[in-house]
Amino acid sequence: MIEIGHIENGFFEKFGIPRQSGLVDEVVSRIVMEPPYRTWDAFKGIEEYTHLWILWEFSAIKKENWSATVKPPRLGGNKRVGVFATRSPFRPNSIGLSSVKLLKIEHDKKLGTVLYVLGADLMHGTPIYDIKPYLPYVDCHLEAEGGFAEREKNNNLVVNNPECLYQHMETADGDCIKKIIEQDPRPAYIEEPSRVYGFVYGKYNVKFCVKDKDAVIVGIVKRVAEGKYQPLYKK
Repeated sequence: MIEIGHIENGFFEKFGIPRQSGLVDEVVSRIVMEPPYRTWDAFKGIEEYTHLWILWEFSAIKKENWSATVKPPRLGGNKRVGVFATRSPFRPNSIGLSSVKLLKIEHDKKLGTVLYVLGADLMHGTPIYDIKPYLPYVDCHLEAEGGFAEREKNNNLVVNNPECLYQHMETADGDCIKKIIEQDPRPAYIEEPSRVYGFVYGKYNVKFCVKDKDAVIVGIVKRVAEGKYQPLYKK
């Protein structure tokens, strides 16, 4: 397949990325196209749609052999089901599919047509293979059953001290980081109250711990330059 573009956002590491698209609508990403595909002619009419499908590659997942069964986090990471009954990245072909909301279209002098989208579950730099419009009359099935993924929904975490986010960063970044923690990015099979977890979003490295369903932010560090970091908060 031909890479037509890539995504740019604040997710520079796998940990912390939402497990599904649309779970954290506060995250703004932009899709930057490769030179042959950034012409406006290729996007005429796209502004009429509110949502898009993105076909992409799990580029950070490298596995030579595939397995017929996988252990999805939704089932605690200790029960195997068929790979085609999951959205696991460990597939015969490492292809992902995400539905995102189209925020705006920008005509950049250097980059050509750039799409800004909300709710992407992709890591920064992920290759994009195709973009298609989301069509509610055929893509939305209100009667659909969600299988074990629906039955085993995880309860969200409650961030007990979100004020420390807004004291040290812009509201938009604080909203994104708070929502990422609320979605509980931890492996489902790990329950260690004393363990400290950390993830990177944009310029910030955030550390938190969890007891029951309560999350507490214990540290915030900001990247101020390449290789230079400024501690902002420590509990």
